[in-house]
Order: sequence, then C-alpha cells, then structure tokens
Amino acid sequence: MAITKNTTLEKIEIVGKYKLIHIKQKITVMEDGNKISETAHRYVLEPDMNIDNQSAEVQSICNAAWTQEVRDAWIAFKQEQENRLG
Repeated sequence: MAITKNTTLEKIEIVGKYKLIHIKQKITVMEDGNKISETAHRYVLEPDMNIDNQSAEVQSICNAAWTQEVRDAWIAFKQEQENRLG
C-alpha cells in the first residue's frame, strides 16, 4: 500500500495596485494509484516577502510584477497603515 501526495500549481494571479500574487495549489493524495483526497490551498504573496522557497515559475512572476516602484509603494502603504492604526 503506497500513499503519495502531489502538489500542483493551479493558478497564479496578479491582483491590484500593489501586484499581490494570489496562488492556488491543488493537493492530491493517492493510494495505490487511486485518488483518495483532493484539496485546494490558497495563499497570497506581498511585494516585501521573501520568495526563496517558491517555485521558479512563481519567483519569475513575482520578480517581473514587483518592480522597485511597486515595492516602494507597497512599503509606503504599509507604513501609512501602521501610522494610522497607531
């Protein structure tokens, strides 16, 4: 009885002014070649995040979308939010 887990990249979206990267993965669990479970996992990457642990495909999209101008605007936005919230 062999159980395997496979994670595949289902969708990458670039969203909004600050180019947030929305990621959707599909996680499939197989037992002896038969699918026994399938779930979706979603997460968001922000321009000031470390992306070293992301796939090469995701890294290249992030690096293309997150120009220095976008990164600077994101950092300024976050600072403004922190100042407003105290």
